[in-house]
Amino acid sequence: MNRPIKYGLVACLVLLAACSGEQSQAPATIPRGYFASLRIVADGRQLHIGPFVGYYFKPADASDFSRMDFICLNERQFYTKDLPDGAKLYEGEAIQTILPREIPLPKPEDERMLPIFDKDIPAAWWETRPAPQEEFIHFHSCYDAVGPVHTGYWLRHRAVAAFTYDMGGRVGPESILYHRVNIGTDREFARIVEFDWGP
Repeated sequence: MNRPIKYGLVACLVLLAACSGEQSQAPATIPRGYFASLRIVADGRQLHIGPFVGYYFKPADASDFSRMDFICLNERQFYTKDLPDGAKLYEGEAIQTILPREIPLPKPEDERMLPIFDKDIPAAWWETRPAPQEEFIHFHSCYDAVGPVHTGYWLRHRAVAAFTYDMGGRVGPESILYHRVNIGTDREFARIVEFDWGP
């Protein structure tokens, strides 16, 4: 099998597992006002975001979902084996964006998530990142009753601990996901645009 395709498939499988509904074995402390999934209204349509393993979102303003804060916890040691189950890995911001609609969404597949990696992300989508663009490098789509939509969120991850992002030991240095994380903005976070068909 072609090497880039092989590693891309491994990364896809790991990302798909991240959207499973399994809960952490240890009770995580979720701050008040944070939710695993949210229902929002955009362009007159009801959309959803989440749930993903360990991610919890909170609107910056209860009446405005265009900007949200989020936290990411290491539930079931899903993201790193360096830190315990439930440890907080990231805090960050999610900024709502509508990707240019002239570029069609990917065709549905059998899995919930379809990640598009760095080199395959259309330039027009990449240019929609909010400032500072070098920090908002991961996009996650919302979904409606039919599937993913062009509306979603660019995420900026700020690490609150140092660790190796190895998907709990499931990936190694050959993976696009694998990297060493230091406290502060994680500019090495995988550059991915993810489309979500919903749970």
